[in-house]
Amino acid sequence: MDQYKILVVEDDAVIAGSMKLHLEKWGYQVACVEDFCNVLSQFAAFSPHLVLLDIVLPFFNGHYWCGQIRQISQVPIIFVSSAGDNMNIVMAVNMGGDDFLTKPFDLEVLSAKVQALLRRTYAFRGPTSVLEYRGIVLDLADASLKVGERKMELTKNEFKILQLLFENIGRIVSREELMERLWDSECFVDDNTLTVNMARLRKKLEGAGAEHLISTKKGIGYLCGSAGDSTVS
Repeated sequence: MDQYKILVVEDDAVIAGSMKLHLEKWGYQVACVEDFCNVLSQFAAFSPHLVLLDIVLPFFNGHYWCGQIRQISQVPIIFVSSAGDNMNIVMAVNMGGDDFLTKPFDLEVLSAKVQALLRRTYAFRGPTSVLEYRGIVLDLADASLKVGERKMELTKNEFKILQLLFENIGRIVSREELMERLWDSECFVDDNTLTVNMARLRKKLEGAGAEHLISTKKGIGYLCGSAGDSTVS
């Protein structure tokens, strides 16, 4: 089983640090949100298996971010908040939360809830192994791409190119970054090799009706999705 990833959305650095340290002792990979204006982009970049979400946050509250996450992902969400009155709990559940833990809480109770929810969510299907952008799904398990009902097999290099672009939706990925990703294959990858691989990949995408998935930013690199778009799950 792959290591489960947990995203902590908590603006109190002491509480966030305590949760991170405790959960890491249980073998989880934990990241704490630092930019509370852009929680969704950090969620997309980290691609967690579970989210611990406070309600009272700077800029936008936890209910708002839960709604935003639910538009792109069904990842389990546990609300962790001192606002534990019935109204907030009901609202949290209605927005798509899976559980609620009221502050102050015992860290052992937190880890027990995390373990139980991960077990219920992934016991039979394992951690999420796909990346998605607007209905186009990249399957990390079998290196295939699904556009609508059409499934395409990808070469090793085509898969690595798409994986890096999907992991950076809305951000221009430089040619140098792509060549570094391809570098760990058996053969040397130079600038011309990347151009050839990209041309073949685009031909496949065009045949599936997804010719606009990848755009070129001349002299810089490639972009999957529009700038600022982080719709990925």
